[in-house]
Amino acid sequence: MILAWVISLLLLGSALVGQLERLATLRIVEVNSIKVAHAHFVVSEKAVLQCEGSISNLSALVENHCFIEPAGKNLWRITSKEKPFVQIHVRVDEKSGLAKRLNWRQVFE
Repeated sequence: MILAWVISLLLLGSALVGQLERLATLRIVEVNSIKVAHAHFVVSEKAVLQCEGSISNLSALVENHCFIEPAGKNLWRITSKEKPFVQIHVRVDEKSGLAKRLNWRQVFE
């Protein structure tokens, strides 16, 4: 009787160790996925920020990392080309040529 009890405890312990290993693996995958997603988001935001800074002089852009579309009088819609897509609307002041960000959103497919 005691032998059966000890064997059941050993099996229960080994099952617990297996579950803990799976849980630790899933946690590592989760953390790495968050890091990669954050890095992609930062790249998209930097591209949009670069396009926003040079909106008043579009002809000087050597490399365009964004889609830039007019959205009205002195209004522009800037969307990043990298995933996740970040989209902003900016208003360009006619006198100073400075762009002011009106809103921000993440575009989902």
